[in-house]
Formats: sequence, C-alpha cells, structure tokens
Amino acid sequence: MTLTLTVSDEVRALAPGFTHVAIEADGLVNGPSTEASSALLDDAARRLAVRLDGRAPHEDPHMVAWREVYTAFGSKPSRTRNSAEALAKRALSEGGLPRINVLVDLYNAISVAHLIPVGGEDTDRIQGAMTLQRAAGDEEFVTVAGGEEVVEHPDAGEVVWTDAVGVTCRRWNWRQGPRTRLTEQTTSAVFLLESLAPMPVGDVERAGAELAELLEKFSPGARITVHAPA
Repeated sequence: MTLTLTVSDEVRALAPGFTHVAIEADGLVNGPSTEASSALLDDAARRLAVRLDGRAPHEDPHMVAWREVYTAFGSKPSRTRNSAEALAKRALSEGGLPRINVLVDLYNAISVAHLIPVGGEDTDRIQGAMTLQRAAGDEEFVTVAGGEEVVEHPDAGEVVWTDAVGVTCRRWNWRQGPRTRLTEQTTSAVFLLESLAPMPVGDVERAGAELAELLEKFSPGARITVHAPA
C-alpha cells in the first residue's frame, strides 16, 4: 500500500470486531454528478429499503453496533450518527440523497446499499501516514462554519482519523474535513469501508469489490488496488 494506514491498539481494544477495507485508485476522472451516478444513488436507496424491510436504519444490527461504539468513546449516537446511518436516513427521506460529484456519489451509493460507512480521501492532499486513534484533545481539525475556516479540537478520547497535519475525520466517520475531501479535481484517492461485528468480513469485501467495479466503469484505465481486510 502506497499510503500507510494504521489502527491504534486503543481503537482495537475499544472495537475488537472492527474491520476496514482500503481501495487505492490513481488515474481517476471526476466531475459534477451525472445521470448515471445519480441513478446509482436512487438504486442504492431502493436496495436499502429492501434490506431494512420496514425497520429504521438505527435498528439494523450493524448500526446498533456502531451506536454502541460511539457511546463507548463518549459521543451521543443519536446526535452524531455514523456516516452510514446518516446517509441511510437521508436516502429514505423525501429529499433523498445529495448529489456531490461522481466519485462521492459512487461511494455514497455503496455505503447506502450495503449500510456500511464508506469514506474517500484525496491522497494528493494527505500528508504522511493516516492513523485511526483516540484523540488527546489538542489535535487540530480544520473545517468551515458560516463560510469561514475554523479550527476545532476533538474531545479527549474521541476516535479520529489523522495524518501528519491533523484530524481528517472526526468521531470515526462522522464528519470529514474539507482539506482531504474528494473534489472535482481529484485524480488519486483512497476509499475506506469500515465495519463492525456482527457484519461478516465477506460482506465488507463484497461491498469493496462493487465499489472497485464502479470506479473502473466511471474511470476507464484507472489503476485500482483493493487491499485485504485489516
């Protein structure tokens, strides 16, 4: 793996059933959402409805596990939902899923269809290695509020993704920082699919394979590497 990803022992102890699949991709072509990427989001919402069979997203066993982990590191899961639950809630609402750009649409569609948190980071914007760890509380998370750039600090003990510069995503997968997000100019990215027990590892692998197929379809000629679950 060109980009080093590390999960700290503290996070492993907090969530022994945590698994992630990383997909590295170079030579990607991004741009505004298209009819094809929009159709994928609509199809994902239909697949989600079938999966839930009348239940609310937070009642799914995988989402229950994420809520328990969020509670364990001090976050209120009904206020700061994991990314998959938040997207699923929007998918089932009247407004539906947002259309961001092609690459984000692709990984959001996989997240919703499989009810699994999926994120994408622009590897050209990442500095050094990425680590999933519990925050000391003095790390910097640069975000935007009211149109202005602001610096936040995670809570002590909060689970965060970081690189050499600071926090790239708060509360595990709740809020990504704008510095490393995928934009229409992104050509290289790493996608992370994250799961907890009781979701079988095979389910995460299948979701990753589907995302890799979509990346190949929408960016012909891209160099894509799907890494083994870790």
